[in-house]
Amino acid sequence: MEPQVFRLLVFLIENRDRVVSKDQIIETVWEGRIVSDATLNTRINAARCAVGDNGKDQLVIHTIPRRGFRFVADLTEAGGTSSSKAQIDGVRSANSAARASQTIRFCTTPDNVRIAYANAGSGPPLVKAANWLNHLEFDWDSPVWRHVFAAFAAENLLIRYDARGNGLSDWDVEDLSFDAFVSDLEQVVDTVGLKEFPLLAMSQGCSVSIAYAVRHPERVTKLILYGGYARGNAMRGEGETDEHIAMRTLIRAQWGTDNPAMRQLFTARFIPGGTLEQIRWFNDLQRMTTTPENAARLRETIDFIDIDELLLQVQCPTLVLHCRDNAVSPSEEGRRMAAKIPDARFVALEGQSHLIMEDEPAWPIILEEVSAFLKD
Repeated sequence: MEPQVFRLLVFLIENRDRVVSKDQIIETVWEGRIVSDATLNTRINAARCAVGDNGKDQLVIHTIPRRGFRFVADLTEAGGTSSSKAQIDGVRSANSAARASQTIRFCTTPDNVRIAYANAGSGPPLVKAANWLNHLEFDWDSPVWRHVFAAFAAENLLIRYDARGNGLSDWDVEDLSFDAFVSDLEQVVDTVGLKEFPLLAMSQGCSVSIAYAVRHPERVTKLILYGGYARGNAMRGEGETDEHIAMRTLIRAQWGTDNPAMRQLFTARFIPGGTLEQIRWFNDLQRMTTTPENAARLRETIDFIDIDELLLQVQCPTLVLHCRDNAVSPSEEGRRMAAKIPDARFVALEGQSHLIMEDEPAWPIILEEVSAFLKD
């Protein structure tokens, strides 16, 4: 069970002698942060599912209109068990331990570029492909990525890396081509010594992962593609537009500055509705992850990605997840990938964020889908 859902269920059980309001749940489970009714309802539904209940019957968790919720099932406490608070603290400690146990190392590509990679957690390997942009240290405990990494490292040996040109990998790099991105992934998994593994990818990391899976079908056991595409902005029919050129020009001129207009331009597309903490983190990411020139060069490479002809060649089981209102990568691109990859499964998600935000309804669905897919 996802830790937040577990905390919600325990809170309802501890207060089973009364109705608890939405505000009381938010104060305890979300520690007072602002969350939407949709997010709360998603967690309630997940808690119901965990105990075999549903919104129609409500035999365990009952909704009291305009008042809140109450745990109504008969309950017998087993003797000698630890307290609910201790169990919750254990979940939090486990997540903190997973975040704290990251180990960063370096490998070198055939063209002499140092690539930083990190291992965390234990269990079957799960490789996350790099996306635009990453920083192994800065992302690790960020308000945007930490819940994702903690969840996947809880059951897997999670392997991440910073692609060339950004993060802890070499910045002063001549080759920032798509083939070079695939080469970075090849070097990391070869260095770690993985023979077979599933690949988790987001955004343009999906294209890199697809290309790798086609080149090395004997090694990729499963593909998990979130918010991705096979064609960059400039390859989707209309060709390169003035908007694409202007964006790269703006990146060269303003990337990493404290210009609020520049910050809002990217934040509004990548994490619409983000909190002040998340917006501040995204702004800092721009400052410390790469140079303005590298950011523009990386953006140009990504705009011209086209691996459409590779989709039919994918041989491994594939799960495609995509938010319907993704402002960075249109949902049509996700459906296109799923339609062309043989036997791929497509999951449409509610939401508009390009990244996986903890407080959005899509997050528990992503966790459930990915966990089931990896165990299948």
